[in-house]
Amino acid sequence: MTQKDAFLWRNTVANLPKERVYYTIMKKIISSRLFLMVMTVASMVTTVPAAVAIRGSNGAFTLEVDGKPFFIRGAGGGGDKALLKSLGGNSFRTWGAGDIDKQLAEARKHGLMVMCGFWLGHTEHGFDYTNKRSLEETEAEVLSIVERIKDDPNLLVYTLGNEMELNNPHRPEMWAFINHLVQEVKKRDPHHPVGTVIAEIPTQNTDELKRHCPDLDFVGINSYGGCASLAARWRQAGMKIPFIVTEFGTRGSWEGPKDAKGTPLEPNSTKKGDMFRLAYEGSIEIEKGRMCLGSYAFTWGWKVEATPTWHGMLLPDGSLLAAVEEVQKKWGVTRVVNNCPQIGDIQVSTIAPMDNTLTASVQGMDPDGDTLKWQWSLLSDTGDYDTIGTGLAMPEGWDDAIVAGQGTPKVTVKLPGGGIYILYAYCFDGKGHAAYANIPVYGSGAEPKRVLKPRDMPCTVYGDDVEPFWYPSGYMGQVLALKVEENCRENPHSGETCMKISYLDHYGWAGIFWQNPPNDWGEKAGGANLSKADTLVFWARGEKGGEKVNFWMGGLKGKKFSDTASAKIGEVVLKKEWTRYRIPLDGQDLSCIKSGFGFNLANEGDPFTFYLDDISYVTEK
Repeated sequence: MTQKDAFLWRNTVANLPKERVYYTIMKKIISSRLFLMVMTVASMVTTVPAAVAIRGSNGAFTLEVDGKPFFIRGAGGGGDKALLKSLGGNSFRTWGAGDIDKQLAEARKHGLMVMCGFWLGHTEHGFDYTNKRSLEETEAEVLSIVERIKDDPNLLVYTLGNEMELNNPHRPEMWAFINHLVQEVKKRDPHHPVGTVIAEIPTQNTDELKRHCPDLDFVGINSYGGCASLAARWRQAGMKIPFIVTEFGTRGSWEGPKDAKGTPLEPNSTKKGDMFRLAYEGSIEIEKGRMCLGSYAFTWGWKVEATPTWHGMLLPDGSLLAAVEEVQKKWGVTRVVNNCPQIGDIQVSTIAPMDNTLTASVQGMDPDGDTLKWQWSLLSDTGDYDTIGTGLAMPEGWDDAIVAGQGTPKVTVKLPGGGIYILYAYCFDGKGHAAYANIPVYGSGAEPKRVLKPRDMPCTVYGDDVEPFWYPSGYMGQVLALKVEENCRENPHSGETCMKISYLDHYGWAGIFWQNPPNDWGEKAGGANLSKADTLVFWARGEKGGEKVNFWMGGLKGKKFSDTASAKIGEVVLKKEWTRYRIPLDGQDLSCIKSGFGFNLANEGDPFTFYLDDISYVTEK
């Protein structure tokens, strides 16, 4: 096939609906020579990149894919992508690009487009936007991925960073770097728009974006309680480029009412459905073809943030909640075959008497007349209502606390002791839909002793395709000199990625604790029972060989919630090749390990880099 032939065939095929491509090709086969070209053309079809552009001006914008309008009907989170597609969704977003190849493959499988997010450093993680070397390394990482994926047919847009302006002491330098990075990405890929993602639009954000980031094609905005008014505030701020609502949903735990003791009150799932609908109507639907290019509902799936249900659109068993029902209507699936149950608020005296016995009730109904199955549960309060992007560990459950009435809308609850608990009422319609309500309740007397269920082995701290339990959040020492890349593709020990850690200063020391909960130094409950383990194993290598690092587990002492054990190996001189290391745990009390792994290093020479992979607790004997 000549270059001219290829060009003509590529453009003929690319403008056809995919299901008609092969039929049209066969109709055009008029010679054996063309017949032999079919397989070549087929392979070309699968690699033709989507041409994505933002058209319009003066407050009237449209996102186009291959010349056709594409209003984003998306969601963010790890939930079922086939379900997302079946309910009318057409896209999902990522916050980082460490596994972007896998995400794009998943998108191809289900016919979805991907907003590829690049995670840029945050101040609380030790990133410094005045550190030239850190910026250069970040730029190189981003551009290498852009070069690799720019021709993927399911790539929609790029976003550089997510809320990295929060608590950042170097905002002008950060915005300047982002605008520079936008320019460089566009040089490598002029066919996909580039934006950044911010937390809401206070005046400081909009003023700085106008001043420092003139090359952005759009801005992604995460907005919760204020989403319904977002579009009006965007216009009032005098913004001239379009926006995408990159996170929206129920009001956040930081935005709503609290009870008399200061614990945030979570809306029930029926009220949350209304919040999703009002947000969509107020700033997304009404702005289609104007300033808004679409949206991503949050979170597609479930996560423990504030509570196990605050932001999830699904329950862990996959049951659909009212939030899903509302967005699917907005996505065009107006004929809902089965409706979600509806639920009211739990009625209970939230402060228990001396015997810690409470009576609670709730009302619910099903619009389709389905018989509802009721389930109550009691969980310990997470104690953390801040925004935790990584999520929290599942709080402790008290299965025997429901002493009477389980399976009905009215129960008797026996609290296990003093402290704060969250009482849940769930109802299920038997057809994949559910509703829930919860309320904080307060026990009397001493807090119960925590007894964690032993984890099965192996128990992984870090590895591919593993939902993390401990997080590398406990930075120590010269934290601004540390740069951590959690999904590095440079010669991993196994799988597709490893962890790359660079110390960028010529002197000083630094280290990181892997913590549960993240960012906690012993003030909150957490940890895992690892009593079935007898060894902690991990793989490490140095970039050049000779790098000196100390490694340990546990060691948090003298706190309200401490580690029950600690163990370490002395200073390790790393080899250039991957090497397996082990920390024996014989005789240790492993009943509660909050600090699953850690390292520290001291430097009196050149900056250096080392790599970690496959960190696990195991039973070797």
